[in-house]
Amino acid sequence: MIVKITGKLVELYDACAIIEASPFEYETLIPEFTRRQLQSQINQTVSLFTIEYIDGSLNQGRLTPRLIGFLSKVEREFFDLFCTVDGLGAKKALRAMVRPVREIAAAIEEQDVKFLSQLPGIGAATAERIVAKLRRKAPKFALMPQGPNEPQGTGQEQELDLVAETFAALVSLGHSETEARKMIDAVLGQSKKKFKDSSELIQAIYLNNR
Repeated sequence: MIVKITGKLVELYDACAIIEASPFEYETLIPEFTRRQLQSQINQTVSLFTIEYIDGSLNQGRLTPRLIGFLSKVEREFFDLFCTVDGLGAKKALRAMVRPVREIAAAIEEQDVKFLSQLPGIGAATAERIVAKLRRKAPKFALMPQGPNEPQGTGQEQELDLVAETFAALVSLGHSETEARKMIDAVLGQSKKKFKDSSELIQAIYLNNR
């Protein structure tokens, strides 16, 4: 089982990173929050803590091995726990993780169903199941320190949180995940302005798309 991969980040897509660990290149699925952190590290050496799973079923006649990567062991552990909730498979859990693990865990501990239900692919019923299943197991993740590969400095961390919040809001407004990423990247790539909150960023996104 591959539990960690270290190599050059050669490509970064909406939902995966391509890691060159000579002589191979590995496609590693990643959550949106991790993608944002990796954007500035193209062609640099990175390390991801990985989980292997088999996608598909025997009934469909196709089984495909997949790698999912995280920036820390704790994030990987939380993902394993997250997937134990009924109705949350690996794909759905990965899609939902647009916010830092410590924020999702804090919401579980505080039984904040509204916060959880706003994560992509998580409705009110699933949010209730998450709280019921995990609320006694979430505290240590809610208190986790900043990961070793997360950007240092309050300003950068706040920007990542702002982007994740805006991404979740755009998806809840009916935009596809790919469209939401492109809209955010377009505005942040053109503007040097510091946005104070997600509402201001969303306003700029819609003005940019007129």
